[in-house]
Amino acid sequence: MAIHPIDFRYGTKEMKAIWEEDFRLRSLFRVEAALARAEEELGMIPKGAAAEIARAAEAASPERAKQIEDEIGHDMMAVVLAMAEACSGTAGDWIHLGATSNDILDTATGLQIKASLDILEPKLKRLLALLLDLAVKNKNLVCAGRTHGQIAVPTTYGLRFAIWASEIARHIERQEQLLPRAAVGKMSGAVGTQAAYGPHGIELQARVMHHLGLNEVDVSNQVVQRDRHAELICWMALVSTTLDKIFVEMRSLQRTEIAEVEEGFGKKQVGSSTMPHKRNPIKSEQICGLARVVRAQVLPAFENMPLWDERDLTNSSCERVVFPEAFVLTDHLITLAIRTLTGLRLRPENIERNLTLLHGLNMAENVMVELARRGVGRQQAHEMVRQASMVAFEQKRELSDVLMQNPKVTECLKPAEIRALLDPYQYIGTAVKQVERLNEKLQERYLAEK
Repeated sequence: MAIHPIDFRYGTKEMKAIWEEDFRLRSLFRVEAALARAEEELGMIPKGAAAEIARAAEAASPERAKQIEDEIGHDMMAVVLAMAEACSGTAGDWIHLGATSNDILDTATGLQIKASLDILEPKLKRLLALLLDLAVKNKNLVCAGRTHGQIAVPTTYGLRFAIWASEIARHIERQEQLLPRAAVGKMSGAVGTQAAYGPHGIELQARVMHHLGLNEVDVSNQVVQRDRHAELICWMALVSTTLDKIFVEMRSLQRTEIAEVEEGFGKKQVGSSTMPHKRNPIKSEQICGLARVVRAQVLPAFENMPLWDERDLTNSSCERVVFPEAFVLTDHLITLAIRTLTGLRLRPENIERNLTLLHGLNMAENVMVELARRGVGRQQAHEMVRQASMVAFEQKRELSDVLMQNPKVTECLKPAEIRALLDPYQYIGTAVKQVERLNEKLQERYLAEK
């Protein structure tokens, strides 16, 4: 029976397939075949051996490699022996010539990283497109802005979605930048000198990576340096934390007393085992909860960087957990975010109720600024409106009524002007233009057909 929730509860099939043992072992076979091909091209192994080794890479059984590992206690040598068994003639004798285990292991990890990022990129772009669509559709939907958990001046739902879209776009840009640093391989030998490859080491490494479609490291010891992987894990933590940020807000806005948004809720969905009325934001809560697990992988990723001398083995066991968890859960979170935002429901009646909840108090800034424009000093205007706001708040009165009883205010502003200044729908500044500008920029940069 499965133990880890990734096995039965979280993650997509396509991402989990990349981090399953079968894919891992087949990636090792593939790297060994690429190494043999490069060595034959450079005259290091007999002609025809590479083709047979490539055939064996396709025919070799991951299950057989695991059986051999159980017998000999060395995962990489088990791969070599399983491939050799699948070879005809003497071609198997040339597998792994000059290589150290991590030439193959780290390069296979590069293949897994590239395949994983190839899955995440289109999903992030789909999420970006969804957020931009929500931004444009709601660019004129005025709502109460909040700071410190308190109602502030108005904003729009369009601007909120645009801010999140802009953040996702930065993650896509970061992915483009880190891909050539993270999806790499190397053929550097036991301590990085490439001595076992003879004079062909530099050219050999370049050829192997070309055959695999990976970038090569510039220099290395026995392992690819783990700053590359730490950056990658940090990027996934950033993506997950942005989703956490978005859905913390969704959860807050779904509170009963706010009720401006709501997750999609199925006709047969149950909210509580005891309270039949509940409509809990469980998808948002799952995103926020699992984002913590992704962030938790950052520390071990950094601790994998300082290894002893030319390498030790402390990173290996750690990464068997860190890479699958980070990739599978990040992919799960993006997928769940798309699904949740697609079914998101906005409640205009509650948005309007909350916008006018304070009887004009949230528009005090507009009055203060206008008084300053009309010759009242900014500090004096601030104090005048602050005092009026405190009275309106304590006495539960309309701010307009209190202001119109202040002769210093009415010397500058007519009653109709005061009421106009307190209209929240007229105080959204450039919010609409900002949304339109961002949408145009990001559509062209990331979503236009190339």
